[in-house]
Amino acid sequence: MHRFFAGAGEIVQGEVHFSADVSRQITRVLRLQPGKEVQVLDNLGNEFLVSLTVVSDVACIGEIIDHKTSSVEANVRLTMLLSLTQREKFEWMLQKCTEIGAAAFLPVITSRSLVQQPGEVLSKYPRWQKIIREAAEQSGRGLLPELLAPQSLQAALAFGKSGNELCLVAWEAEHRITLKEIIVEDIQRVAMLIGPEGGLSQEEIHLAAQQGYIPISLGRRILRMETAAIVAAALLMNKFDSD
Repeated sequence: MHRFFAGAGEIVQGEVHFSADVSRQITRVLRLQPGKEVQVLDNLGNEFLVSLTVVSDVACIGEIIDHKTSSVEANVRLTMLLSLTQREKFEWMLQKCTEIGAAAFLPVITSRSLVQQPGEVLSKYPRWQKIIREAAEQSGRGLLPELLAPQSLQAALAFGKSGNELCLVAWEAEHRITLKEIIVEDIQRVAMLIGPEGGLSQEEIHLAAQQGYIPISLGRRILRMETAAIVAAALLMNKFDSD
């Protein structure tokens, strides 16, 4: 079933009035017809079963015929601190980590990041938010992951530490500590830092450790940055989000 996120003002008195962008997708891309049922998500954790009543290029309207609370969101809120890298790799991480269950993304500028100024990536945010939205719709998410403003490593570390009970950093030189050794009782918020191509420098790892981040191993093999992000997110969901 096709899924769409709707803004707060689009769900009114038992109907959904789809935005112009979604209406064009419904008519021109998906070619849905009146009577077709779709799922609408309000980004507040609610799911609506909606029957399309009006379908046109100008606007689409649907009648709400059922409602329930989303049951797919993770028990743990995972914030991914992702070092900025090539556009394709960064977008791949946003897409796949959204599908896995990450709740927020913070782009980070490190000493080895290909991007060194926040202004270099702000113009990409509309595209990145669209990627996140489409991945969330495809995977049945009830909430859209948050895309935070890019920050320096030091600021990102402080941000992650201030709002999370457990802060981790994937490091290829760590061979002893894995997620199996991490105590998980009552942990609800986790930050995971993923370094850039070439890895984080020794000084950056030391800075992270000073802020309370625990270096962990993702296995005996050295992973590409984008692979490490996906593996870390999947392992965290498996460890912290099991019923």
